[in-house]
Amino acid sequence: MLDREGFRPNVGIILLNANNEVWWGKRVREHSWQFPQGGIKYGETPEQAMYRELEEEIGLRQEHVKIVGRTRDWLRYEVPDHFIKREVRGHYRGQKQIWFLLRMVARDNDVNLRLTDHPEFDAWRWHDYWVPLDVVIEFKRDVYQRALQELSRFLTWPAGGQGERRHTSRYLRQPHERRSQERSNGGNNGAGNGNSSGNAQAGNRQVANASSKAVVAATKAIADASGSSKLLMVRDKE
Repeated sequence: MLDREGFRPNVGIILLNANNEVWWGKRVREHSWQFPQGGIKYGETPEQAMYRELEEEIGLRQEHVKIVGRTRDWLRYEVPDHFIKREVRGHYRGQKQIWFLLRMVARDNDVNLRLTDHPEFDAWRWHDYWVPLDVVIEFKRDVYQRALQELSRFLTWPAGGQGERRHTSRYLRQPHERRSQERSNGGNNGAGNGNSSGNAQAGNRQVANASSKAVVAATKAIADASGSSKLLMVRDKE
């Protein structure tokens, strides 16, 4: 089913757990991971299509999730000609998608990837909400970036910001570990005489300055990642 402009109506699903991690599914017999998604059938609303795809692809029903938000309008992308089947070239241009953000209220073991005879996924895992987009097929990057950015306004973190602290500490751990190691080496090397001790102290100051710069750079990288919202490669479901 195509609209007058040649776009196929479609839904995308971003499923969250309590820690704001997203559900990633590994496509059957492939090494690519993606969100659940699928076409809207004639007569279906986007919400009806979302619940149908949710059950068909990962085995969860309406009572297993709570709708947190959805994109305000269709997000469109065009598909290059060499990815389009020959019989529909000239008619089919790409996908227009409504994206839903869901909160899972069921247990992990309620997920069932074998509910149909033709499963989409053969494995799954939880992943951080903000993930690199540079391995996503190029013509889809803008839509996924816009969907994640728009839906991120609905995110709420657990009390005390545990999710945010864990995300940040992963980026900042390496500079702190380097500084501790350099201080330890400097103290051992300076144990023999005063000059060595002075050199170690100067070295420690240089390491501290370098670590501070690294922390600033890492903090900027986190902010950039939140703005660009990159994630892993996905493929269309035809």
